[in-house]
Amino acid sequence: MPLPSLTHGFYKHSLLWQALLTDLEHLRSVRVSLISPAQMRHVTEIPFTDPVYVPKEASGFTRFMMKYIRDERDIVFVHLIIKILLVIVPIAVFLYIPLMFSWWIAIGYLTLNWAFFTPPYILMLHCTSHRPLFKRKYDWMNKIIPWFLGPFFGETPETYFGHHMGMHHPENNLREDLSSTIEFQRDSFGDFMKYFLRFITLGMVDLTNYFTRKKRFKLRKNTVLGELSWYTFVIAMSFVNWQATLVVFIIPFIFTRFAMMAGNWGQHAFVDADAPANCYRNSITCIEVGYNKQCFNDGYHIIHHIKPAMHYTDMAKEFRDNLENYQKEQAIVFEGIDFFMVWFF
Repeated sequence: MPLPSLTHGFYKHSLLWQALLTDLEHLRSVRVSLISPAQMRHVTEIPFTDPVYVPKEASGFTRFMMKYIRDERDIVFVHLIIKILLVIVPIAVFLYIPLMFSWWIAIGYLTLNWAFFTPPYILMLHCTSHRPLFKRKYDWMNKIIPWFLGPFFGETPETYFGHHMGMHHPENNLREDLSSTIEFQRDSFGDFMKYFLRFITLGMVDLTNYFTRKKRFKLRKNTVLGELSWYTFVIAMSFVNWQATLVVFIIPFIFTRFAMMAGNWGQHAFVDADAPANCYRNSITCIEVGYNKQCFNDGYHIIHHIKPAMHYTDMAKEFRDNLENYQKEQAIVFEGIDFFMVWFF
């Protein structure tokens, strides 16, 4: 049965579309890739398991780290940093050892990296861009995540912060947002490729010009420094071992920039043309999906645009406490799928 236009949100008596996406041919036959009203259920029927903070007695390690970090809830980021240092970094170094490089090891490394480390790393970078991990006294340690770890996951230093904090949030997916989706046909892979290719070829030029136009000169300086530092480092490492450099730095760079644009495309796939600046209507929320558990509740994108500094462990409760606002504003909420599934379908 035909679905209503998504321009004005969802059905009057339901907050949620549960996207099961099983009948691909049917989905292709309609303009919006969602299920029929008969398959919907109200949000109050859903058991919530997305991450929330549950206070517990701190371990000795947590008590030690509290000397350095701002928020006890962020100890998970310290654990992730340690895992990366113990797993990803040693394998990457191993690939550079003369005569030790193997394409089979390289494939295993990339699979491990992308499946288990890249998604949580990028969302750790996201969370700590909004809420710095380490105390002001130890501010230099906040450079570990973007400068030292970032290149292993395709992130050039400072550019994520500049693009996300200095441009995307202030512009809110409107026309001055360099990653805005509103000019594109968002069910067209061809339009997505135009979007992605513009970003990967001219994205940093556009961002630099944006900062110049807005007189945000410190952000411009840091972004250019970070991007050029990455290129200089990668060129130098290519002379050491081009194969290892391709696997450890260059392929992740391309993969991550593609993934970030696919994610943003999904986050802002449905925009109410009558209220494009309304965060409830230019973003979506994805609940009760494994992605939220791996990636620090990143699915709660609507509230993230409304309250960017909110800690990720508060988002699920905020959603439940403010269901009336989501319904009043005709917000789009998915259960059981994430932004990348929205992008794909």
